[in-house]
Amino acid sequence: MSSVHSVLKEKCDGDSLRRLLALENRKLHEFVAHYAEVCDPDSIRVCDDSPESIAYIRSRALELGEETALAMEGHTIHFDGYFDQARDKAQTKYLLPPEMDLGPRINSIDEKKGFQEMEGLLRGIMAGKQMYVLFFCLGPTFSDFSTPCVQITDSAYVAHSEYILYRPGYEYFRSIGDSRDFFRYVHSAGELEGNVSKNIDQRRVYIDLKENIVFSTNTQYAGNTVGLKKLALRLAIRKASREAWLAEHMLLMGVHGPGGRVTYFSGAFPSACGKTSTAMCAGEGIVGDDIAYLREKSGVCRAANVEAGIFGIIQDVNPKDDPVIWNALTTPGEVIFSNVLVAGDVPYWLGDGRDVPEEGVNYSGEWYRGKKDKSGNAVSHSHKNARYTISLARLGNLDGRADDPEGVPLSGILFGGRDSDTSVPVQKAFDWAHGVLTMGASLESETTAATLGQEGVRKFNIMSNLDFLSIPLGQYIRNYLAFGKRLEVPPAIFGVNYFLRGADGKFLNAIEDKRVWLKWAESAVHNDVAMIESPTGFIPRYLDLQRLFQEVLGKDYSREDYVRQFTIRIPENLAKLERIAHLYYAQVPNTPDVLFSVFEEQQARLDEARRRLGEYISPLDLR
Repeated sequence: MSSVHSVLKEKCDGDSLRRLLALENRKLHEFVAHYAEVCDPDSIRVCDDSPESIAYIRSRALELGEETALAMEGHTIHFDGYFDQARDKAQTKYLLPPEMDLGPRINSIDEKKGFQEMEGLLRGIMAGKQMYVLFFCLGPTFSDFSTPCVQITDSAYVAHSEYILYRPGYEYFRSIGDSRDFFRYVHSAGELEGNVSKNIDQRRVYIDLKENIVFSTNTQYAGNTVGLKKLALRLAIRKASREAWLAEHMLLMGVHGPGGRVTYFSGAFPSACGKTSTAMCAGEGIVGDDIAYLREKSGVCRAANVEAGIFGIIQDVNPKDDPVIWNALTTPGEVIFSNVLVAGDVPYWLGDGRDVPEEGVNYSGEWYRGKKDKSGNAVSHSHKNARYTISLARLGNLDGRADDPEGVPLSGILFGGRDSDTSVPVQKAFDWAHGVLTMGASLESETTAATLGQEGVRKFNIMSNLDFLSIPLGQYIRNYLAFGKRLEVPPAIFGVNYFLRGADGKFLNAIEDKRVWLKWAESAVHNDVAMIESPTGFIPRYLDLQRLFQEVLGKDYSREDYVRQFTIRIPENLAKLERIAHLYYAQVPNTPDVLFSVFEEQQARLDEARRRLGEYISPLDLR
């Protein structure tokens, strides 16, 4: 390769070269120079934290047609390709050397083979384009949570998205000097056709765990291209494993208790299980909706939101169910909409509560009511995975400690899946290990017919983090257990289930009831309520829930509803234990023995309760 300095001098203008060389980090310079030679852009624009750099990226996105201005000030629309609307799980792979084994459940490719393929795909891919070099920080800057990152991309849309979603990191990068400990990302949308990636068959997302690099080619969809999001979570999980902290797919929120008390919770929920709606519960404060880092600091678990914005699914966001987000999306301010319908320069999406226009432009091009694709299927006016990108600062319920460099003190962790027939709506684990193993490591979610074709299929999803694990499952469990032992008072762990159904198939809870479960959990953390011991955990007393339903929702809560919701379903709980134990026994050879011990203890409690009280036990009989 040509000398690093000569390559950079050839491609960068004076200001860009000055910005880059001001960061005295040889590894960074070599990285940028190498991919400048490989990708062969016409020029390189190095951006810093200044308003001028951010404004430049915004204007480029509009100038190049990657985004189009909408009627409301600050709002833009971006369209991905028709077949580039979601994360490509099949082509998202780890580059693994022969000595690294992550287990059979993790998608990987031989390191040498994958790297050669990626370098081949990237060769000359930015010819005729400008390369952007940007700097961000995962977590609050200048803190123990900070992870510096450098992004290379040829997409102004991707760069613009990252400026909204992440904290600026140029000045923080300057502070690390010649450190080699930072995350790197290389992305190219590839050849464009009508402003969207043309060669989708060559779409690849490869992750180099040894070098902390994410590669992404021939795609624009942000889940494949915004490297700092779920792709970086994979790098962070491995880094956390080495350094004895946790990188989690979790919301962070402050639940408000009596006397102005704020108690901080994190929560892990698989897709379509209530994660965002929990984080946005009325009356509470949001810290983050997606990814959190958890660290032990002086014996206390402290947590920080990795991000500064939301890349959220927009379907069903409406003024009744999501007033805070709705307000952010329908008032002036910076918003990127993606893959929704635009008619008269106004965006429309599924479930927004408005009349659908007869025609407009969407992810399929010109759209009209009744349009069908080549297979004869109806083309909806907005894609079901259409998104919005906004800064958390635009939300009226943002918690005041969202950017605290010390993080927030974490008092509770919620684990929730879509479960129609087994778990009660809310219960508190007996202790850290019991919660980690029977609630987090046993997390399942049922598929829905509307989105995945076959209803009721239970999918295992450990801590709601399975898709992003970059370490063996057994090691991940050991890390959790060891983390709890280092804490003076570990966060209380709660299992929640918003999807329990009755014999008639109808949900036993209303959507807003989760607000009550949160308030009960907040009280339970502080021992403000007495609890009933069940075989699977501590459950609420009827009188406490009756009071909370009145205080929180202003509605009555009947004893009959309480019994239906909090009946302990012995056969279903035993079946789940057997199902999860078999999965670990058969597929996770490095499972720690304590998991099976805790499962056996829970099975013994369930068997004893069945012997005394029958297969379906009313909570009123557990006094």
